[in-house]
Amino acid sequence: MITTEFAPGSPCWLDLGAPDVRTAAAFYGAVLGWDYESMGESEDFEGGMFRKDGKIVAGLGKLTEEGARSAWMLYYSVADADATTKAVEQSGGTVRVAPMDLEEWGRMAQYTDPQGGQFAVWQPGTSKGLDLVDEPGSLSWTELMTTDAAAARAFYGGLFDWQFSDMPMPGDAGMYTLITPAGLPEDRMHGGLVELRPEDLDLTDGRPYWHPVFAVADCDAAVAKVREYGGSVQMGPEDMEGVGRLAVCLDPAKADFVVLAPSEA
Repeated sequence: MITTEFAPGSPCWLDLGAPDVRTAAAFYGAVLGWDYESMGESEDFEGGMFRKDGKIVAGLGKLTEEGARSAWMLYYSVADADATTKAVEQSGGTVRVAPMDLEEWGRMAQYTDPQGGQFAVWQPGTSKGLDLVDEPGSLSWTELMTTDAAAARAFYGGLFDWQFSDMPMPGDAGMYTLITPAGLPEDRMHGGLVELRPEDLDLTDGRPYWHPVFAVADCDAAVAKVREYGGSVQMGPEDMEGVGRLAVCLDPAKADFVVLAPSEA
């Protein structure tokens, strides 16, 4: 489970780059019950925060990178963004956004792993990260679709000191690797990774990618809102034993995410 303790190497933030901020705000408001709080609009900036019951659950900004697809960016907590940047480069990754301060809130950087998956880190200042996680309408899991699971484990394990464990997927579909922050018990698992063929990663033309899983109270109701507000469904809704009922969805700009109604404990 993800918590707001934000141990080193655990997910602590996420934001969406969207071509149309207002459309994205309306979509996620309907699907996840979020309220959008604008931080301003100008020629150079448009964006703000999503809140659930007054608590910050994600960020939203205008997609400005030429040729980039709309996607969620996941951030992992680190003690030193500059040291992490050096480790990324030494391990074969590349720097997309060099470490930079966001006023007093913290220091961030964005990277691409050696297989092509994009991710980010957050060095906390006055802000440690999200206010609400692992509750309906908030982040509950992170997931990497990669073309080389062994290489991904080596890279991220070296970078964050993650602990890994494998479990078979249904129907002999291969192994799913579970991720737990360093030194924490398995009940603090925060994500997973799975190996897929490049031809199965059609969203990104074969490049690996991370996406978020959002907890919901009712998966089918959330999927109905996805479709009503211009999104689409790649898979599901379907029940997964021991996990819950889930669906893989795309928003109107084709940013991917998962909605999950967890199984009762």
